[in-house]
Amino acid sequence: MQIKVSGQTAYVYNGGKQPTLDALRQQPAVVFIHGAEQDHSCWVLQSRWFAYHGFSVLAPDLPGHGRSAGQPLASIEAMADWVVALLDAAGIEQAIVIGHSMGSLVALEVTARYPARVAKSVLIGSALPMPVSQALLDATRDDEPLAAEMINTWSYSAGGQIGGNTVPGLWLLGMNKRLMERQKKGVFHTDMTACNAYRRPAESLATISAPLLIIAGSQDKMTSPKASRALLGFIPGARLVGIEGSGHALMAERPDAVLDALRAFVAGV
Repeated sequence: MQIKVSGQTAYVYNGGKQPTLDALRQQPAVVFIHGAEQDHSCWVLQSRWFAYHGFSVLAPDLPGHGRSAGQPLASIEAMADWVVALLDAAGIEQAIVIGHSMGSLVALEVTARYPARVAKSVLIGSALPMPVSQALLDATRDDEPLAAEMINTWSYSAGGQIGGNTVPGLWLLGMNKRLMERQKKGVFHTDMTACNAYRRPAESLATISAPLLIIAGSQDKMTSPKASRALLGFIPGARLVGIEGSGHALMAERPDAVLDALRAFVAGV
């Protein structure tokens, strides 16, 4: 689906369906927000399940990413405003918001600043703050192939480095490398800088009232399980699901486990 958001064309994947805007408004909406140097395709399994089980799915390419027009947004706050503008453009009053990595910060900001627009929220591979090493920041600016290699090294568990794809014949690291390569030049640095700069005070999360789930990989080297657990102390009623054996790229390494956690929390099945 192509939709105008803030005057620019955005691509929104609908989980394999081709609904009209009117049809989107007839079911509970789920918004999937991708991470840095990614696009909607990281959500293929999870988005398709929800699309075919009674939910309207919006998995956008953020501005400047994938098939969406415009330049990448320079801050998490601007991305959160854009997600709400997407809901406005689609005529959706309230949605379930799910984000991974950078997208989890966007989901958190939407949940904190726009409580009336969020029915439930899920943060996958999250931490607050989410600092990025200077070496990686420099590489995203000066040497994107090197930055991609660094991300692949840190994003996958030890098992994921040598195989483990649930689809025989497909290579986890190769797939992620190709996904990063197809993003526009400059997106990588803008995204990572936004993550590094995000400084919402953890104490401010006490006002969150929407049910919230945190999903963490036990071998995550980028947003450690310890950092994910720390968020629990600031968000009333928040729950944590740990996924054993997964690194930061949870939807790729443990797609079924992520889907099971989302189904239980969002759909109650």
